[in-house]
Amino acid sequence: RGTSQEKAVAEIVLRTREEDKISRTAEGAEKNGVFTGGYAVNPLTGKPIPVWTANFVLMDYGTGAIMSVPAHDQRDLDFARKYGLAVKAVIQPPKGELDEDTMTEAYTDDGKMAQSGDFDGLYGNAAREKVCAYLQSKNIGKATVNYRLRDWGVSRQRYWGTPVPIIFCEDCGAVPVPEKDLPVVLPLDVELGDDGHSPLATREDFINADCPQCGKPARRETDTLDTFICSSWYFNRYTSPQDTGAPFDKKNVDYWMPVDQYVGGIEHAILHLLYSRFFQRVFCDMGLVQSPEPFAHLLTQGMVVKDGAKMSKSKGNVVDPDRIIERYGADTARLFILFAAPPVKGLEWSDQGVEGCFRFLKRVWRIFGHFQAVAKDGESQVPGAPEDLPKELRELRRQTHITIKRVTDDVETRLQFNTAIAAIMEFVNHLYGFQKWHDNNKNSGAADKAVIREAMQALVLLLAPFAPHIAEEMWSLLGNSDTVNNSAWPEYDDELIRAEEILIVLQVNGKVRHRISVAENIDDDELKALSLRDPRILEWTQDKAVKKVIVVPKRLVNIVV
Repeated sequence: RGTSQEKAVAEIVLRTREEDKISRTAEGAEKNGVFTGGYAVNPLTGKPIPVWTANFVLMDYGTGAIMSVPAHDQRDLDFARKYGLAVKAVIQPPKGELDEDTMTEAYTDDGKMAQSGDFDGLYGNAAREKVCAYLQSKNIGKATVNYRLRDWGVSRQRYWGTPVPIIFCEDCGAVPVPEKDLPVVLPLDVELGDDGHSPLATREDFINADCPQCGKPARRETDTLDTFICSSWYFNRYTSPQDTGAPFDKKNVDYWMPVDQYVGGIEHAILHLLYSRFFQRVFCDMGLVQSPEPFAHLLTQGMVVKDGAKMSKSKGNVVDPDRIIERYGADTARLFILFAAPPVKGLEWSDQGVEGCFRFLKRVWRIFGHFQAVAKDGESQVPGAPEDLPKELRELRRQTHITIKRVTDDVETRLQFNTAIAAIMEFVNHLYGFQKWHDNNKNSGAADKAVIREAMQALVLLLAPFAPHIAEEMWSLLGNSDTVNNSAWPEYDDELIRAEEILIVLQVNGKVRHRISVAENIDDDELKALSLRDPRILEWTQDKAVKKVIVVPKRLVNIVV
């Protein structure tokens, strides 16, 4: 207050209050802030640090004031770039060096400390322990564990949910329902009104009860428990669905639990997941389960954003899936959602992106139709040795197995569906290139048919998780009698992938960003095109103009943006 920045700070506070919390704190959301005019003192260096307000900093995170580290937090980096703030790398990756002036992606993994005085060179946990010990020795800080478990409002004024097992007596007060009378069962013949109120409050047959302690007339609680009560342990119930004598059987729950992979939205990251862990640990302490953790692996999905705001019915910015499906089909809608962004990132809805996925599926259908008859007649095994095939057929086999490996790794290990789809798109591009050669070199031999069948079957099987309807149709047209969903996932041959292959380094503005394996005889134009559409490179070049692409044969590609 009382400074030249007072008005500017007041204005951004008002604007931030009107923004949705999840949308404004999303990694890809617009970062807004203003300099307060004040400075804090870094207790380690003694240097002044400018204090800014920012719309993505949460009041309930720590003290509500945080130390911004742009080089190592993506939202901080976006904010710093927007307002021209300094970016200082205090952690360097094991290989390479961060360029503070040009970096567009924060480095968030472990690494060696840098520009940190006596702590330079320390790595990972060792570095954290040393810094914490130093802060404590100087009495300016200490190591602590922050738990984000909040008080939980467990009761709801609604019909659905678990009844709160409490009876209110004028003489005895709030009395728990005796265990012999549990569970309290909701009446099934209620009429739900449109006023948002629970019908239980008007059901005398439910409300009226005798006090378990004194026996006098009393009234039953009409609130129900939050559905988080059920979702905090329902996974254990799934292991014993037919058990009527207990919530779950220990033998069954110990066999099935913990859940191998949990996929959930970011809105569940605090409440549902933490309460699930709380319940599971209580069960474990009671000896009811063996595993103290309910989930072995977690993937937190990003939010869908449209026109800069989280997509929700309350905001009126939802996209009607029926309209998309009617115009483009369910496969297109599904493919776009999985391709538009990694599952952990926010997804910006784009009508143009939907159209692009529709065009891709049409390309798949056309190239499949071109080879369908040949593939249908092909044997399931390629006869002869790989070296007996023409160069183009050998390369098609190699690309087929490279694609199988990439999609398998992305789906099973990395859960990166967008890059898996990108690999399929690259494979389709190769099929179109192969088509030109094949049309000019008609070959109806057994090896030709078998190689093409192998490629078509791989294409269909790899596409099936993302576009199941078109995949099912193509699978049938290949002469398969069973559904594609009952078919085995394709396997790749490492020997075929390694054959005639070299490693190419991909750079953006001279910085190494990725490495790819390509055919030794790949020409410069194809290598340039392959590098520019590589998903990892796209992360560094999107929204930037490509000035030139420099190829050093058999060594590297440098993309200047």
